[in-house]
Amino acid sequence: MSTLEAQNLTRESLQGWVPPLAAESELRTALEQAFDYRGDVTLTLKSGETVVGYVYDRRPGKSLVDSFVRVLPEASHHKRDIAYADIAALAFSGRDTAAGKSWESWVKKYQEKKAAGESNIGLHPDEHE
Repeated sequence: MSTLEAQNLTRESLQGWVPPLAAESELRTALEQAFDYRGDVTLTLKSGETVVGYVYDRRPGKSLVDSFVRVLPEASHHKRDIAYADIAALAFSGRDTAAGKSWESWVKKYQEKKAAGESNIGLHPDEHE
């Protein structure tokens, strides 16, 4: 799949995708998509280490060395900054909890629960999905 095709993927089809990262532009595009993805990704670093977690921010710089992706690893509560230059592979490994849902439908459901007097309502995926 080309980078252009990848840019047109829906969230539903990103799960399980392992984008090619041969060119700098492919890596940058894949990390932008990882930022928009609402599930975990698996980053394989050039050191051989694997980091599974949620990409919550990215700091693109002029080069791959001064560009960073910020991850909340699933096995830790410590945020981690990883240089783009250190990434060998990326996989969209977790389920995107926002896939197939619209913001408007979530807000409507939230307002209905709030109006009914429910408490402890928040941004949680439905149990049956």
